Amino acid sequence: MSTRMGSHPQWWRMVAVVTGLTLISFGFTGLTAVTPAQASGIHAPIVGSGSTWSANALQAWIRNVWANYQWKITYSESGSTIGRTDFANGTADFGVSEIPYAISNSNEKDTRPLRPYAYMPIVAGGTAFMYNLVIGGKRVTNLRLSGTTIAQIFTGSITRWNDPAIKADNPLLDLPAIPIVPVVRSDGSGATAQVSIWLRQMYPKYWDAYCGKVGRPLVSGHCGVTSNYPVAPGSGFVSRSGSNGVAGYVAQPHAVGAITFVEYSYALNSGFPVAKVLNAAGYYTEPTAQNVAVALLKARINTDKNSVDYLTQNLNGVYTDKDKRTYPLSSYSYIILPTSTQNGFTLDKGRTLADFGAYFLCEGQQSAEVLGYSPLPINLVKAGQSQIQKIPGGDPVIKGISDCHNPTFSASGANKLAQTAPYPAACDKKGPTQCTSGTGGAKQTSTTPGSSASGSSGTGTGSGAAASSAAQAGAAQGTGSEIAAGSELSAPQGQVAGVPVSIPLARPTPAAYASMVSAGLLVAVAVLLPPMLVRRRSRRSRGRTTL
Repeated sequence: MSTRMGSHPQWWRMVAVVTGLTLISFGFTGLTAVTPAQASGIHAPIVGSGSTWSANALQAWIRNVWANYQWKITYSESGSTIGRTDFANGTADFGVSEIPYAISNSNEKDTRPLRPYAYMPIVAGGTAFMYNLVIGGKRVTNLRLSGTTIAQIFTGSITRWNDPAIKADNPLLDLPAIPIVPVVRSDGSGATAQVSIWLRQMYPKYWDAYCGKVGRPLVSGHCGVTSNYPVAPGSGFVSRSGSNGVAGYVAQPHAVGAITFVEYSYALNSGFPVAKVLNAAGYYTEPTAQNVAVALLKARINTDKNSVDYLTQNLNGVYTDKDKRTYPLSSYSYIILPTSTQNGFTLDKGRTLADFGAYFLCEGQQSAEVLGYSPLPINLVKAGQSQIQKIPGGDPVIKGISDCHNPTFSASGANKLAQTAPYPAACDKKGPTQCTSGTGGAKQTSTTPGSSASGSSGTGTGSGAAASSAAQAGAAQGTGSEIAAGSELSAPQGQVAGVPVSIPLARPTPAAYASMVSAGLLVAVAVLLPPMLVRRRSRRSRGRTTL
């Protein structure tokens, strides 16, 4: 047998090569399996900042794509103004804002960035008026307010809850004679800009007078639009940073009498009610997904694809919509996308941002209503998908409507939410009666008509106090999407609460090092030893022949 092996030296070489390749293949496969950082070459981490109005939806989507695809996205809830600034300065890969750059009739200088960009809708929703009001020791959950009344509250013209104007909106409530505490944003925010646009358009009488109180100059004959709510000293207004800040203040047990404007989602998460707002049809409505979807059918969208303001919105038609279901302060938020590789934006980052955008335009919208928002209609989704194509390196898997599982689409492409939205109850019509059912995060708590506690200041008790604790806990969460591994994270029902963490480069253990060294030695032995044995046997054979 040894003679046959010696006479066929190629057999040894073939065994050596096969053995070596097998070991090498095994070693490389093992290394690939323990090196997840290689994925960053395809979907590089990205950073964004901006809106707190849309932050609840964004953070939920960020957790979901991390849990399902390991795309690392960090988002700072810094407010729309800072988000636009961070994007312009190149310190953020994307920005999020409820208003575009250089908005008209603004009190503030807000120039367009030199960095090329485009807008894309993220999610729709309603700016809600969350409040804390108690009568006779019981929380009020069915408050109604007209736009005129709201304008007077947030310009300091109405200062007590038992004002005749509020009484006219709420004929069944015996309102207390306690001070109203308007809570506004201390930072630049899209929510503030939305409210100021609405006040300027619909209630210039009160907004112009307020500019005079706070020393703001008029713009084109009227008080200007602003992202930073002006507050006069001694006005009784309270200023807090971020949506969590204003919602958390109102939800405190000792904050009875407070009211703020904030995204509907924050009232839901806090367990607190929102005021139903009187629309142009004479009905008081709240910002449900259906009511927002109906309202946005009257939004005028900039459809000029050659304009830098393509897809920005004009909401004048929303404010005056005569549909009974519409909520007047409905709008949508924008993500500001880079369209070049300037400011350190790479093609790998573009792949992540494009896939993330495709995800939230489609699958992400399925959780919009649960999170307190309204899913985007088909026209905005189509426009958004075209904007994704402008991102350098973007090649999203979801490229069209046929692959998009957005809940608003029907087979005909119509907005199902708007078509199926319920009409308000008769008791929601302006008049001598009102509904007793709760709103916002307090839907399950009705308010009994009337009270003998007129003038009572009341305190937060029972479920209201519990909701306040929950709100304060929520306010402490989520200033970014990265949370320490192992920490608890509460999530609304239906939301995937994946916790994004940084994945370190996998480093071989001592045992793995030993395994790799052993594999290398085996390869060397398998390749070198057979030829040596063959040569040795050959020399022995020649020696025997000579003897």
